[in-house]
Amino acid sequence: MTLFWIVTVVLILIAAAIFVVPIFGKSQDDIASRDELNKAFFKDRITELENESSEGLVNNRDELVTELQQSLLDDVPANSEEHKSEVSPLMLLPGVVLLVAVCYGMYFSVGNIGKVESWHQTVAQLPELTQRLMDEQGAEPLSDAEMTDLTLALRTRLHETPDDATGWLLLGRIGMANRDASTADGAMRRAYALDPENPEVQLSYAQSLMMMGNPQQIDFARQLLRSVIRQDHTNLRAMSLLAFDAFENGEYSKAVSYWTMMKQMVGEDDPRAEMLERSIERARSQVAQESNTATTVSVEVALDPTVKLPSEGLVIVSVHSADGAPMPVAARRIPLSQFPISLTMTDNDSMIPERLMSSLPEMVVKARIDTDGNVMTKKGDWYGQSDVVTLGGTTKIVINAQY
Repeated sequence: MTLFWIVTVVLILIAAAIFVVPIFGKSQDDIASRDELNKAFFKDRITELENESSEGLVNNRDELVTELQQSLLDDVPANSEEHKSEVSPLMLLPGVVLLVAVCYGMYFSVGNIGKVESWHQTVAQLPELTQRLMDEQGAEPLSDAEMTDLTLALRTRLHETPDDATGWLLLGRIGMANRDASTADGAMRRAYALDPENPEVQLSYAQSLMMMGNPQQIDFARQLLRSVIRQDHTNLRAMSLLAFDAFENGEYSKAVSYWTMMKQMVGEDDPRAEMLERSIERARSQVAQESNTATTVSVEVALDPTVKLPSEGLVIVSVHSADGAPMPVAARRIPLSQFPISLTMTDNDSMIPERLMSSLPEMVVKARIDTDGNVMTKKGDWYGQSDVVTLGGTTKIVINAQY
């Protein structure tokens, strides 16, 4: 703020100079002009007297010249004093004071100086807020307001030092914590561009890509996670992300492998071991259900060539009773990717435990391209529907119609 006040004072002095200097300059110009006019009048009158004297019209030429000189001398001091009084500094002082008052008054009125001071205070708190954010053992987590302050301070620092990969990484993590996918993706992308070999950057960037759910970026996210594991075979965060990704994509055996390795690393006494065991059992049950084809339905979803895919979205596959009831008995969301898509619907996809998919001897399977994450259909959604299929059977759906 010191620099701000210095700059404003300099600007005010310049404005005052623009106000004062022309007035003094004008008074000096007026005096010079008056003197030049008197001189010109004197010379003209002398010339006239010479002409009149040569023609014999004037007999007392010398007396007239003396009077003319005296008149010129009398006029100079009188006019000088008059002009000096017109440019008295005391007369300019109210104008200068008014100029300063108007300038600062307008700024304090509409310049948001309070917000500027608050901004500078927030930037000064960046080290403290960062330390509290990174302190996992801290008893007092950051509030929403403090997270907002931290984001503002960090953005200000990154504006000054745009090549700080660690700062962009921290901003990306704050974006993920606030579920701000746009901020997280942009910051992580910048951090990766600045330091692509850093395992922490690779891991966090992969996590942000998975949070975005862009199918075109998921494969790249997996490559980043595998790169992290090659550098650090004990990185639990990378393994956990790969395990959940495998589970969501129906690769249950692979998910079991990742979770089993993690359980071996943390040990039986670690509190995380129980959670990992539950995840392993859940994946194993999925494997068992897939092996029991009598309680599953195999589905292949194809896309008609006339359908234009959106840039982002999901494919929602749902199982309905054979009578065509709109409410699905089971459903699964799949990231939008290359077609055809093959999957197996099981009881784990059932909407409610009281009514399992295996309770339907016959069913209809539907597939819909969703762009807003809402389970309700809307006008313009592309979809396809199978014929009636029996439990344990196989069906193919072609997405070729719109609501």
